[in-house]
Amino acid sequence: MRSWPASDVPSLSDAGLPAAAGPLRLHDTAAGTARPTRPGATARMYVCGITPYDATHLGHANTYLAFDLVNRVWRDLGHRVHYVQNATDVDDPLLERAQQTGQDWRELADREIQLFRDDMTALRVLPPDQYVGAVESIPLIVEMIEKLRAKDAAYEVGGDIYFPVSADPAFGEVSGLSREEMAPLFAERGGDPDRPGKRDPLDALLWMRRRPGEPGWESPFGEGRPGWHVECSAISIEHLGMAFDVEGGGSDLAFPHHEMGASHAQVATGERPHARAYVHAGMVGLDGEKMSKSRGNLVFVSRLREAGTDPMAIRLALLAHHYRSDWEWADAELAAASARLERWRAAVARPAGPAAAGVAAEVRERLADDLDAPAALAAIDAWAAAEGTDETAPAQVRAIADALLGVAL
Repeated sequence: MRSWPASDVPSLSDAGLPAAAGPLRLHDTAAGTARPTRPGATARMYVCGITPYDATHLGHANTYLAFDLVNRVWRDLGHRVHYVQNATDVDDPLLERAQQTGQDWRELADREIQLFRDDMTALRVLPPDQYVGAVESIPLIVEMIEKLRAKDAAYEVGGDIYFPVSADPAFGEVSGLSREEMAPLFAERGGDPDRPGKRDPLDALLWMRRRPGEPGWESPFGEGRPGWHVECSAISIEHLGMAFDVEGGGSDLAFPHHEMGASHAQVATGERPHARAYVHAGMVGLDGEKMSKSRGNLVFVSRLREAGTDPMAIRLALLAHHYRSDWEWADAELAAASARLERWRAAVARPAGPAAAGVAAEVRERLADDLDAPAALAAIDAWAAAEGTDETAPAQVRAIADALLGVAL
């Protein structure tokens, strides 16, 4: 599956600014605290992608912008970034939407994936090196399930294959939740704790036998399609190996998705950890509820763009909130972001301004501290409001906003 085009990322060294010091600290859900990331020459990151039946709402955009900042900060620190993202292009919600609307599920997935690409391009989110669909990854997934079966870490219930969470002694370490806390979330987020025949209510589906009217693929364990969690395990290991630097997504993925995916990977390979850090973005709400497809309370990036909204204003509206916070969208968010964008563009259009080295240091320091984008924006606000005589500063601040925040001025 093809990715989307990359926007150019200015080099701040080429712009005449000092090199960044680092390191980047991120809040690791498994550790329960912010910790320094310690990538090698190449930083490795996997971010869970969309199920393409209704893309791209602001909750999605908020998540992908957060990990775009990770990508940009690492690049500024001199790392090459190997970034992988999936698209769950076959799953229950997609098939259900296709049936409801009378569309072919493949055509629906293809259309929504293209819309997602267009939105990410407009928002200047740097693309993954590999953008990988579940359907094209079925051979990898089958191979992984075979490894789990060989380790007695898979069993059958009515033709479906399940993973026993008891196979991983580290199960629970990613989310830090108790079994009592896991149970309702598992049921709410795609699990089937009450299915008869399962060894443990929390055991996760690896392979679903083909149902009438649904697609299926041949495998050693019958015609069917993959479960959700094993998809990301197989794709991430194939492209990044084990112990990659960051696995990311929305906070609703910590359990069960990232928890199960880590267990699948660790049991299949006999290695751990699956990822060195699990980083999660907060939820964006609307009308008092989390913005989600199931609730239908969505604000779409594409519709804002169609209405003439500058994508950079959308980006600034999202960056005005710390990536880990839960917050509520309102029209005032966009109005404030548009006004900020105007102020910044007017400031970098001046013939001179205050020296830019200080604002570069402040933006870098704030972003290195668990991606404190609101404080980074405030640093540029302060520069834009001040007067100065440095003729190189406006171009340098334009480069800072672009390279580190992804905002084209």
